[in-house]
Amino acid sequence: MSEPDFIFMLTRNDRTVPDAAVHVQTALAAGVRHIGFKDIGLPFAELAALNRTIKDGGARSYLEVVSLDGDSEIVSVRAAVKLGVDYLLGGTRVTDVLPLLQGTGIKYYPFAGRIIGHPSVLGGSIADITASAIDLASHDGVHGLDLLAYRSQTDVPALIKSVRASVNKPVIVAGSIDSAARIRAVLGSEAAGFTVGTAALDGLFPASRPGLTQQLSAIRAAMAKAP
Repeated sequence: MSEPDFIFMLTRNDRTVPDAAVHVQTALAAGVRHIGFKDIGLPFAELAALNRTIKDGGARSYLEVVSLDGDSEIVSVRAAVKLGVDYLLGGTRVTDVLPLLQGTGIKYYPFAGRIIGHPSVLGGSIADITASAIDLASHDGVHGLDLLAYRSQTDVPALIKSVRASVNKPVIVAGSIDSAARIRAVLGSEAAGFTVGTAALDGLFPASRPGLTQQLSAIRAAMAKAP
């Protein structure tokens, strides 16, 4: 397995934060090379500026869709295409989305399982979520899966391992990864990557000093200690 990707999300509680433009500079200076944002929280022009900053800084950009209804999801996907992000995470309506992404080069990682509410939670059993993952991964235009494992009511390591074992595409674990123990569990389950947003911005990882730079260092230290 290649080294997993740490994706820093410029988000809190599933919304892009107002001061994302400041935080993206901190992340780039710290060497983070995978940076994302949500489709809500800032006007389109500010999201476009964020995306340009990420790419100009040599990082890959991610937009994660949190829209609940079909029309809003399509609006979000069209925004991702217009922005020219590298990765589109989330969303659930694969058959509607795939035609919109054709020819764009955007890598598409929809949500596995049944997504409920906002902030999003993942409903269903391990068997239900795994079945959804298998179905999604069968589509040629789906490059990987976005798994809200810690937003579920399941045995999280068992869930990740079940999904990983059932599909031959990468799995990114997103949402509520707020401790070194969870990072180790995710990486021990052989996920291709994971996202952290709120926890880093709120200073939840143990660090020698306050500040986002120290939080990003703490996350990398936890990754280095993973099995």
